[in-house]
Amino acid sequence: MPASFVLVLLLVIHAASTDADNSQFVHQGFAAAGLALDGLAVVTPGGLLALTNTTDQAKAHAFHPVPLHFLSKSSSSAAAAARSFSTCFVFAIVSPYDGLSSHGLAFVVAPTANLTTANAGQYLGLLNATNGTTAGGRVLAVELDTITDAEFHDINSNHVGVDVNSMISAQAKPAGYYDDGDGAGGAFRELTLNSRRPMQLWVEYDGKARRLDVTLAPVEVPKPKKPLLSVAIDLSTVVADPVYVGFSAATGVLSTHHYVLGWSFSLDGPAPPLDFSKLPALPRLGPKPRSKALDVALPLATALLVAAALTAVLVIVRRRRRYAEVREDWEEEFGPHRFAYKDLFRATDGFKDHNLLGVGGFGRVYKGTLTASNLEIAVKKVSHGSKQGVREFVAEVVSIGRLRHRNLVQLLGYCRRKGELLLVYDYMANGSLDKYLYDQSKPSISWRQRYWIIKCVASSLLYLHEDWEQVVIHRDVKASNVLLDREMNGRLGDFGLARLYDHGADPQTTHVVGTMGYLAPELVRDGKATPSTDVFAFGAFLLEVVCGRRPIERGGHNNDPVVLVDWVIDCHRDGSLLGVVDPRLAGTYDTEEVTLVLNLGMMCLHPLPIYEA
Repeated sequence: MPASFVLVLLLVIHAASTDADNSQFVHQGFAAAGLALDGLAVVTPGGLLALTNTTDQAKAHAFHPVPLHFLSKSSSSAAAAARSFSTCFVFAIVSPYDGLSSHGLAFVVAPTANLTTANAGQYLGLLNATNGTTAGGRVLAVELDTITDAEFHDINSNHVGVDVNSMISAQAKPAGYYDDGDGAGGAFRELTLNSRRPMQLWVEYDGKARRLDVTLAPVEVPKPKKPLLSVAIDLSTVVADPVYVGFSAATGVLSTHHYVLGWSFSLDGPAPPLDFSKLPALPRLGPKPRSKALDVALPLATALLVAAALTAVLVIVRRRRRYAEVREDWEEEFGPHRFAYKDLFRATDGFKDHNLLGVGGFGRVYKGTLTASNLEIAVKKVSHGSKQGVREFVAEVVSIGRLRHRNLVQLLGYCRRKGELLLVYDYMANGSLDKYLYDQSKPSISWRQRYWIIKCVASSLLYLHEDWEQVVIHRDVKASNVLLDREMNGRLGDFGLARLYDHGADPQTTHVVGTMGYLAPELVRDGKATPSTDVFAFGAFLLEVVCGRRPIERGGHNNDPVVLVDWVIDCHRDGSLLGVVDPRLAGTYDTEEVTLVLNLGMMCLHPLPIYEA
């Protein structure tokens, strides 16, 4: 006998024996199964095959590691025929939510164990959006689906289906089994796939009859005689050769565990039965049994809980009184601009004195930090009453809150509580300008800084009078209302007295408000606040910054008041204009700039508006 023939014969015998060894297997647990795993699939220390975990939108695969030959050549024909096979496995779908779970799992026959291109979610890790509804995948699957996917024409959210090269099932039925004890045919008993209880599934293919049967039952029920599904199919036209057999599962937005407890498989014969006593146990479902100590402690805990609830109610009532606000129907349109009093109370540490920034004629100002945004704010508390036009005032506050300019202190919103109106501003770290002009304990600011602050305020007034959608009259321009940020930029603030009207409209007569020394003569005469009255106040502000003196001071003859503008005009006539400059500048200033600002201030302070700059 030639040596080459002996070698070929040995190879054929070896291949046949190898195929026979792999054509049947039984796994009572998977600790030693050596499955090919990918994705989320793991084998637990107890031997349980856990296909998925709490990860969202992920997939898992577990395949028998050796490919199987599903096709055989007939001696009388060259055509390949599909061999019969049988498999059964025990599975469980466990979700923390009753009646709800993520997408299911499937028994798979595929030409490869590498399904990494498949999608999770409704595709069950089998196919993807490209080949999910068309032939060409060469995949046979029996799906246990717990989600209704309209795109795949699913019949419900608890069904078993046979999928051939597509996620649209060739045949599907609601999950359940036919009870053999109820006569011929048996009554149909529904099963819930995600009931957290183990179930057994049989998949059997008859190669001669070319029929695939699928049978489902609880683990305590023997295999029913009547299958749940029976599909006429010639697998020789579907599967490749060789093929891999195993399981696929996928998750969606709900955390769900898909477990396989045991698996048996056989080619050309029935799959060996599984011994349920040898299967691994599922993880504990639900809480541990309650101890006797808990039975004793529970009544006491209940009594304490009731007492705590009563205490909580009392605390809530007190807190509501503490944070009570005044809210009226007309304020709904201003909702986004309204702050909760509770937030302002916490931000300012209860309006404690250590957060007090200052006290003026119109209220007290506190520093605070909003907890949610960590934003530093200044809260001004202003008294108000129902007779003072609160509705109109709040409307103007909200309108002013829409102003956006780098040289304005941003008014963020308001809050009303009892007899108080709280105005919320951006916090300015360096405080008001007047402290640097008059407080001897603070260092004097240089002329360069003063000149820059003057230009900042001028820019803000131009924006208010001409550039915004309405004319805004500040009505209280002065050094104490000019605030300095961390970079010493001047910002005009405190819009508590501001008034608005449309461009081209005639300003309405109103109460004369403001500060003596900054009030224009025409405002005192007719009570109409206009851009010119702000310009007059700006002129007093200019002299105030250059001279380091208030517009009206005591200290003249017989302690009579000294009007700053009169003094500056006198010095100008005497040719000693630079003698009015703040001595704290010690001569370190630009003469031309100082002269310009002084002349501009005197022009703005002219008693007739027509002559103002």
